[in-house]
Amino acid sequence: MKEIIPDPKFAGRILNAGAVLRDEVDRLKFSEPVAHVYNPLRYAWPMHEAYVRRYGTGPRRVLLLGMNPGPWGMAQTGVPFGEIAAVRDWLQLEASVSRPEGEHPKRPVMGLACTRSEVSGRRLWGYFADKFKSPDGFFAEHFVLNYCPLVFLEDTGRNRTPDKLPAAEAAPLFTACDKRLRKAVELFQPEWLVGVGGFAKKKLEILFGAGPKKKGQPTPQKVGATRIGVILHPSPASPAANRGWAEAAERQFYEQGIWK
Repeated sequence: MKEIIPDPKFAGRILNAGAVLRDEVDRLKFSEPVAHVYNPLRYAWPMHEAYVRRYGTGPRRVLLLGMNPGPWGMAQTGVPFGEIAAVRDWLQLEASVSRPEGEHPKRPVMGLACTRSEVSGRRLWGYFADKFKSPDGFFAEHFVLNYCPLVFLEDTGRNRTPDKLPAAEAAPLFTACDKRLRKAVELFQPEWLVGVGGFAKKKLEILFGAGPKKKGQPTPQKVGATRIGVILHPSPASPAANRGWAEAAERQFYEQGIWK
């Protein structure tokens, strides 16, 4: 296992890109049915910073990309797929988390005191914990980011994903998210970009794929020999994930050649 040698300057550059994204998306407005917007890069920044400074300390061979925070995951912890027990007990992170403005009464932010468990995060981090045993074993070659940092909640408390936003609202959001993702790829220099689910894979293909550019899409950025892969999203809304997500993800990692 390759030892992780922390590079504060590298982590700082990753955090700077995240801070720019945090501030840019804070200025955006969203219409109904979105009633509440949480930005965990704002109110959970100390926890997010702890995650990056501990585990995002240099180039990584595999960069995994999720879509956006879940209300019981990154919304609580500032960590991608940030299921409480995984963040506290396996990643061993602890930092302050405040409360978002305009908090939905059915979706309170309690930080590590939250008693709810996010299924997606439990599956993802639980699998990596079983596979790699220690966080250093996983983060020696991997890092996990979310494409969009915002949580969108409807008046009922229902989660609304970024792909459901109107085009006029999604465009400036995605422009900001694209910019941070490009910077992260430039810094991490991964051999593999892996979308966790179809939305993330599509974003990676648009930004870094070798295929033809479609009208209205940004020109793909050439990133050397970097290849794009995908694994099944661990959401409980996915029947395939509910039939055995860990087995499906492991098969995809090996079949695509991400893991040997």
